[in-house]
Amino acid sequence: MLTHISEANRPSMVDVGDKAVTTRIAHARAVVTFPRDIAGKGDPLQTKKGPVVDTAIVAGVLAAKQTHHLIPFCHPIPLEDCSIEVDWNEAGELVIDCKVRATHKTGVEMEALTGAAAAALTVYDMCKSLSHGIRIRDVRLVAKSGGKSDFNADE
Repeated sequence: MLTHISEANRPSMVDVGDKAVTTRIAHARAVVTFPRDIAGKGDPLQTKKGPVVDTAIVAGVLAAKQTHHLIPFCHPIPLEDCSIEVDWNEAGELVIDCKVRATHKTGVEMEALTGAAAAALTVYDMCKSLSHGIRIRDVRLVAKSGGKSDFNADE
């Protein structure tokens, strides 16, 4: 059953008024793949636009905090924590992890996904002068806890 469809079959925000307030945590990830000639250049990756990783972290946090302005029917959630880690993996890809926490009536999966995606988009924007062969892939929820059910992609 789709939760954002009313009885009249129209788009609708979910009423969370009767839901319990619990600690909600979500972890999302995005992977940025670079062509071989620029992959794994190391940290900090610098372009004429500035420090790529630091800028991506700031952009991701800002986006996570503004998710309700970007995604229809997302509730505004006062985030208690949002952290973004950006590291090169063994394959020369930039892995972006966004972890979000709030004590609220609804989950923070969309905030974590938005933070990871915005950080990846920022990397692309800042590095596109190096190559248009950069790809953003595997934007996904890694784990969530709190609310009705927990989720862990590794289980």
